[in-house]
Amino acid sequence: MSDDESYELLGFDNVLLPVGDLAEAVGFYERAGFPVAYRLDEAGIALLKVGVETPGLLLRAEEEFGRQPPMWPSARVWLEVTDARAAARELREAGVPPLDEPFPVATGWTVEFADPWGNVIGLTDYSKRPELGRRP
Repeated sequence: MSDDESYELLGFDNVLLPVGDLAEAVGFYERAGFPVAYRLDEAGIALLKVGVETPGLLLRAEEEFGRQPPMWPSARVWLEVTDARAAARELREAGVPPLDEPFPVATGWTVEFADPWGNVIGLTDYSKRPELGRRP
């Protein structure tokens, strides 16, 4: 592709997560605090909302995709929250165990959890650098 034919990245569409059972995955993510934007069982997909943004987490049922622990290292999706340590407490209360205790990062705190198929989601805050975060 020549320089005058290059494309422009406009932003995120959705993040696709493969899951073995759509109904189980939707239940898991609802417990973790993700509302369902829409669900199309006949297509094997469900879109989960992430804040007020249009893109979301798209769960896609994959035949014979079994349960597995997260692969290390693996790609992760980190999503911004106002307080990652509070999010960790709420996850535990909802029966979604974090992978580890919340840990400090350059901008604040992060907690990660994995779904039954090994997809890792991080919830991170900007408590150390609020000027870089979204405004609630």
